[in-house]
Amino acid sequence: MTKSEYDIVVIGGGPGGYTAAIRASQLGFKTAIVESERLGGICLNWGCIPSKSLLKAAEVIHTIKKSKEYGITSENLQFDFQSVIKRSRDVADKSEKGVQYLMKKNKITYIPARGRIKPSGSGSHTVICEKNSEITEEIAAKHIIIATGSRARSFPSMKIDGRKVLSFMEAITLDKLPESVTVIGAGAIGIEFAYFWNAFGSKVTVVEMLDAPLPNEDKEISDVLAREYRKLGINILTGTTVESIAVEKTAPNSKKEIVKTKLSGKVNDVIESDIALVAVGFTGNVENIGLEECGVITEKGFIRVDSDYKTNVQGIYAIGDVNGPPWLAHVASAEGINCVEKIKGLDVPDIDYNCIPAVTFCQPQVASVGLTEKKAREQGYEIKVGKFPFSASGKARAVGETAGLVKLIFDAKYDELLGAHICGNEASELIAEVTLGKSLETTHEGLIRTVHAHPTLAEAVMEAAADAYGEAINI
Repeated sequence: MTKSEYDIVVIGGGPGGYTAAIRASQLGFKTAIVESERLGGICLNWGCIPSKSLLKAAEVIHTIKKSKEYGITSENLQFDFQSVIKRSRDVADKSEKGVQYLMKKNKITYIPARGRIKPSGSGSHTVICEKNSEITEEIAAKHIIIATGSRARSFPSMKIDGRKVLSFMEAITLDKLPESVTVIGAGAIGIEFAYFWNAFGSKVTVVEMLDAPLPNEDKEISDVLAREYRKLGINILTGTTVESIAVEKTAPNSKKEIVKTKLSGKVNDVIESDIALVAVGFTGNVENIGLEECGVITEKGFIRVDSDYKTNVQGIYAIGDVNGPPWLAHVASAEGINCVEKIKGLDVPDIDYNCIPAVTFCQPQVASVGLTEKKAREQGYEIKVGKFPFSASGKARAVGETAGLVKLIFDAKYDELLGAHICGNEASELIAEVTLGKSLETTHEGLIRTVHAHPTLAEAVMEAAADAYGEAINI
């Protein structure tokens, strides 16, 4: 079998993998990418992109339901749930074709197969490409970048069966609206699906072990979201642990099944629902790719890397979800670019993980970057906190979305922006301004002296910065 040789071979075609491959090609590396399923990975095909299509449909439903507020009468609201799902799949399919085009445009060899690294005593590594358990080809490369991503975690007490107990993979293509859902885990995935199903009329209960939904967010922001969700009729149970999940028939001779979720903690009860979504974190896809044979070290289900994304084995790197949290597509893409540029020998700084934005695309949206108020105090900072509610924003009132606020945290000594937290309409877009500001070590002066267009939601960022120093105009 003839062995093709490349400078860089990327295993995994998700946001990290295909971005790394493109940057490698731009820098003059002969590059191949090996992907066993669909280019774009989980994010593009079963996560970020199709889920935003579903959430947009939920937003449309939300807007129609409150159309009287805008002087518009809407009666006899109807929807075709299967068409909603189909649109999301069409969006994913079109995006996947776009990535295929990018591979061709950048002269990257795309190998639709499963990649497995074979130990090599020479100066390069070998990747075995397999399809349907048969070896299709072998390729060699001086550098191999592992970008195999992650999958939903499962526990013996809440085993995912893909039929009644689902991960996000099954939930994203569910073509029948469930009458009731138990969502286990109030992180971004659980919270987004809870909003989606609720908008279409499902009875939704969210169970979270910690004391707030989106527990990694600033507590004040989490509390605002919980309040808005309860207004929508979503039942949120915090401080509550899932002891077990059982799928049982509703009657001895019945074909209908029900999911029974046993809870303990603040709530001791058994909840019945049509389905359950398990959204309690991720584990890396580290199996069957040759790590053990090559001696690559893994820890707690993820590949251990240094700040240059090098593993302990010369010439093998790992980027994105497979090297551990934060499990975010934009982090994977950034790591892919950074990794390749360092392989090239460019003088580029390490990624500043304190400047990584996080977004939950529910309504109201939640976005943040940097330290929460609690963490800033725990780290010994003397801080100034500024807040501006969207209820005081002219633009928010005009569009009829006044829930939430902007909260900014500054170092009182140096006036440096330490953290930004937004709950409200278009928070996912507003976070870009403060992420850029934080990466440039902006101060409250930098934010308030930047003239913001009026009327915009972004003015809330400027007003929150002013509020931290007693200079707010519109509140």
